[in-house]
Amino acid sequence: MPKKTNNKVKSKAKGSKKTKPYISPENSLNFYISEETASYGNNGKKYFTIFYDNPELSVRLLKGNCIEILNRARENSVDMIFADPPYFLSNGGITCHAGKMVSVNKGKWDKSKGIEENHKFTLDWLKACQRVLTPNGTIWVSGTTHIIYSIGFAMQELGYKILNDIIWYKRNAPPNLSCRYFTHSTEIVLWAAKNEKSKHYFDYKLMKKANNGKQMRNVWEISAPQAEEKKFGKHPTQKPVELLKRIISASTKEGDLVLDPFCGSSTTGVAAVLLNRKYVGIDLEEEYLMTSKKRLEETIENKTATMPVLKKVASR
Repeated sequence: MPKKTNNKVKSKAKGSKKTKPYISPENSLNFYISEETASYGNNGKKYFTIFYDNPELSVRLLKGNCIEILNRARENSVDMIFADPPYFLSNGGITCHAGKMVSVNKGKWDKSKGIEENHKFTLDWLKACQRVLTPNGTIWVSGTTHIIYSIGFAMQELGYKILNDIIWYKRNAPPNLSCRYFTHSTEIVLWAAKNEKSKHYFDYKLMKKANNGKQMRNVWEISAPQAEEKKFGKHPTQKPVELLKRIISASTKEGDLVLDPFCGSSTTGVAAVLLNRKYVGIDLEEEYLMTSKKRLEETIENKTATMPVLKKVASR
């Protein structure tokens, strides 16, 4: 009897395209360049501009809409993302800062467009982030109670695997001026892997060592940013370098690429440089990008100045 052939399988194999094996980019410059073309978009339109670039350390700031940039970036190219998205709290209220009564309004970027629109925005940027994460990459997202539950739900909708919720307790939180509810002294940071199949990296030994030989728990007591961290300019939701150093140390290795899609004053970038990681920061606001640039330049300058000393000590 003649051998039966599986035409269905053959036709499928014939019509299938060979996919190029992914090659990890050597530096952050390759993060956003398509494998097919170096074009920045249709009809020559640039979706972003390069605001700052240090190719030697693979540190880069991009000005533009993070969703548009990430949807055109190389897939599977980022090892870790830290995101501090808008909290949608600019509603005309007041808060306490440095002992003074101040407005909570941060800018147009923080104004609420309603629950449904806010959640759609959250889904859109989380989906764009998921696209660029490596198969075993992870994302950390910080937020207050006003937005974090929407973020957690969106993560579940998109198939992320939530690993931890970190409770960041601020020792020096501002007081509650209304005296009508408990003082807000915490923020929640969700840590999630790209999907259920991801084999995420976690430096358990380093975290245990940092916690005096005991397993580190998910409640972290870290002060809000000090004046020294704001000398080049202030961002209304700025995070302390200590917090980002712990996050990056726990979930990445030296040489990994760290991305911040809402970089603000680039605390993420400062921590990444200090820990020998590559960094790409994205923001729409030129004022904050300028602050980022100054902070990164100072960090890189100080690090470069100490490098010969470190090498000399290491050679002894």
